[in-house]
Amino acid sequence: MEKFLSRTQNPKRPLPIIGKTGSTAASNQPHAKRTRVDIDPDDVPSDPGLRRRITEYDPNDQDRVRRVYLQKGPCQPVNHNFPQTTINGRLRRFNPSWFVKYRPWLEYSIAKDAATRKGAETFTYEGFRNWKKCEKLGSHVGGPTSAHNKAREKADNLLNQKQSIQTSLSRQTDRSRLEYRTRLNASVEAIRFLLRQGLAFRGHDESLNSQNQGNFLEFLKVLSNNSNNIKDVMLKNAPENHKLTSPDIQKDIVRACAVEISNLIISELGDACFAILVDESRDMSYKEQMAIVLRYVDTGGRVVERFFGVVHHLKLVKINSGKGLNQELVLKRPGDTRWSSHYNALVNLVVMYASVVEVTETIQESAYAEKRAEATAILIQMRCFEFVFCLHLMRAVLGLTFELSQALQKREQDIVNAIELVRIAKLRLQEMRIDEWDSFLDEVSSFCTKLEIDIPKMDDRFVPQGRSRRNSQDITNLHHYRVELFYTVIDMQLQELNNRFNEANTELLLCASCFNPRDCFSTFDINKLVRLAELYSNDFSACELVMLRNQLVTYIIDMRSNIEFSSAKGITELVQRMVEKRTDGIYPLVYRLLKLILTLPIATASVERAFSAMNIVKCKLRNKMGDQWLNDCLLTYIESELFELIDNDIVIERFQNMSTRRGQL
Repeated sequence: MEKFLSRTQNPKRPLPIIGKTGSTAASNQPHAKRTRVDIDPDDVPSDPGLRRRITEYDPNDQDRVRRVYLQKGPCQPVNHNFPQTTINGRLRRFNPSWFVKYRPWLEYSIAKDAATRKGAETFTYEGFRNWKKCEKLGSHVGGPTSAHNKAREKADNLLNQKQSIQTSLSRQTDRSRLEYRTRLNASVEAIRFLLRQGLAFRGHDESLNSQNQGNFLEFLKVLSNNSNNIKDVMLKNAPENHKLTSPDIQKDIVRACAVEISNLIISELGDACFAILVDESRDMSYKEQMAIVLRYVDTGGRVVERFFGVVHHLKLVKINSGKGLNQELVLKRPGDTRWSSHYNALVNLVVMYASVVEVTETIQESAYAEKRAEATAILIQMRCFEFVFCLHLMRAVLGLTFELSQALQKREQDIVNAIELVRIAKLRLQEMRIDEWDSFLDEVSSFCTKLEIDIPKMDDRFVPQGRSRRNSQDITNLHHYRVELFYTVIDMQLQELNNRFNEANTELLLCASCFNPRDCFSTFDINKLVRLAELYSNDFSACELVMLRNQLVTYIIDMRSNIEFSSAKGITELVQRMVEKRTDGIYPLVYRLLKLILTLPIATASVERAFSAMNIVKCKLRNKMGDQWLNDCLLTYIESELFELIDNDIVIERFQNMSTRRGQL
């Protein structure tokens, strides 16, 4: 009788804390109130040991969480360095070959160093760690009526919505299923077109009386007018509560497309090494977006760079920039990531300085009050000696590194020439700092004299613009312009070059250039290549380093004696020919080292092209796009080549399994 009488807790006794891994978990407290949450598949950790238990979620969300866990797929880190554990006096660890033997369901948690079963917690919550008795994994599977097979059947039924109770109660006919598939396929086709072209989906007025309901609905009308099968089940002829045209449905379909592209990239990448290229830029709404690109070598020996997504980083202050009059030589707006565009803009401003001042004066005289005030402030700055000094200084500094910037933007990189350009840029900056102050000051003074801009005396006290002499620092103009500006800007540029191209990075790049096939492998150096392999201690063991030296001797004799290899124009082409001739299997250690070299990113051109695409997708008319919506649209727009490989049926299946749908296929 006690279990019927003790249903409530003592109010004087404090309630236990609900934790994820503690002894008083939420699963042991049936009366604890759980908050319903939205589950984002991207936020679910791949490691099963880092996920929340399903019982910790609200009961109404648990099936949805199970579906997300199952769609995530088993976590099988094949190349992970599995730790060893002492069992009965012997060191044992997880064997990655078990992934092949139990591929559909076995997964491994790196956080817990334990094996678990995909999407289930019945295989002990803490996981299986008895590596000595791996046969227990097979006995766990058991016969057709075992707990494992029953749980697996329930998981398959959960993903198959045809087996759900809601579907059984709806009693949909074959005709309604066909109509649903036709409507859904038409929506996918319309969305495919809009994503490939980077167009907006919705219109300003989507009402029935609107003359232009937006790109998505208007394209559906075109499809309907060209196909009676679509026209009979779409738009006006579709059920009012099942048209498949709502913004949520559009976003789910786009999300399904983006997920399939991501899975295709991961499948193409496989177990190969890869590099991550990251850069930041502002989008049209002045939000800082961080683009991510994966660089790797595919099975054909080709270097592949795939856009993988954007992440909102931080917010910046909005800066408005006006437009000048149409002229033969225009002021180019500098890009956020290409320093060469800043240099071009500065050069144009120096050449057109007088014209820019004249245009600004015209605006000051004839524009509205707001524009007049802005033009007046700009004129005050442009007629100041310090503005002209900084303009010429930045033009000179960026001009010294212009060739290096251009070289690093190329798709095919010549590492030796790039390192030489870095050395030359450092040398020119150092010479400018030591020897070119007087000539630089004369150039700026001559420019100011020509435009009738007042030139301060260098021995006078420096007074910042807009401040009184009483509150200014006790420094001369010479100290301000030479030390605080001239030397500081040059030193910052030198420090940036030294940080990005330090001795370790330079050594790595120079060693990598020894594989260059130019002039019959004239730069080939076995000692430098072995040194390069030593830098990758996780990829080459001590024994493999000894074998690599011997393999390199045979390799270079073979390469130089074969015109097909010695005539290659670069390392990329050399690796591709090795795969075509199947010599990658003859020299596996050399080929591994070559793939690591090709994985090294020299430039961020691919990331910057992603920003160019972002300005197309997120334009002024779409400046309120959410981060997830922007990511999905960009991924499908940039990786359009992969998007073409994904069939509509795959997208429809992914869309159908994302949540419980009213219609069934």
